[in-house]
Amino acid sequence: MTLNGGFSYRERIGREGATVLDHFTRHHPHDTRAQWQARIEGGEVELDGLRPESGTLLVPGQELVWHRPPWDEPEVDTRVEVLFEDAAILAVHKPRGLPTLPGGGYLDHTLIALVRARLPECSPMHRLGRETSGLVLFARTHAAGAILQEAWRDHRIQKRYRALGSGVATQDAFEITAPIGPVPHPWLGSIHAASPGGKPSRSEARVLERREGATLFEVDIHTGRPHQIRIHLAFAGHPLVGDPLYGPGGTPLEGIIALPGDGGYCLHAERLAFAHPVTGQAMELRAEPPWELRTNRL
Repeated sequence: MTLNGGFSYRERIGREGATVLDHFTRHHPHDTRAQWQARIEGGEVELDGLRPESGTLLVPGQELVWHRPPWDEPEVDTRVEVLFEDAAILAVHKPRGLPTLPGGGYLDHTLIALVRARLPECSPMHRLGRETSGLVLFARTHAAGAILQEAWRDHRIQKRYRALGSGVATQDAFEITAPIGPVPHPWLGSIHAASPGGKPSRSEARVLERREGATLFEVDIHTGRPHQIRIHLAFAGHPLVGDPLYGPGGTPLEGIIALPGDGGYCLHAERLAFAHPVTGQAMELRAEPPWELRTNRL
């Protein structure tokens, strides 16, 4: 465990008539009311630069800040491999277990912190889940970032993954179009899953290798919904081996309370194909999959 430098969480008050304590308790239920009370009394909270009382009424437009003291972050694999770099873009291979962005107790032990320690101008163009390894693309200039964002919106960037699904697939290839949207979750309020009222989503899965009780797939995703591959392969009857959250049908497993960031599954972002944002040159970048996601595992 390593102590980080702490962080200040800032928010602007909208239409609010609650007290400071009620606001934190209602909008940040990951901690108890007693914990928020102690933080306010301990001077960790500011309201427009001043220390408020827990019963201070909030007014729209005020800035509320929680200065979280330094905390111990879990140790993670920080070996980030550079796959391509020039003046406009950076592509790296993110190891499994390393979060892309801060959250869930991670701040310094994140991909963006490691990249920006050397190249502070970098902005990630997408994100991978903490337990997903593989390719992450960064823009090094605002102009490059704007072009890449437009390409992403227009589906001009091709994304391919490898995933180990449970069960032996009977089809060599199939398309999955289950809509993805929020469904209830007892701890988080809602999480993304297969949902008739969700947003249109499309994935194409192809069998790379059949194993005893499992299938190695390559998956092209044509939309970028949260946890799309985990949800879609589960919807198709092949939940990722070891996935603690999504079961057959692409919905949360009954009787088991897990979080989207919980690990145990094997998923890897293997390939990105796109036009370079400055030169227009066709780019195809690859990240070598981990041993368990290689065919014949050689």
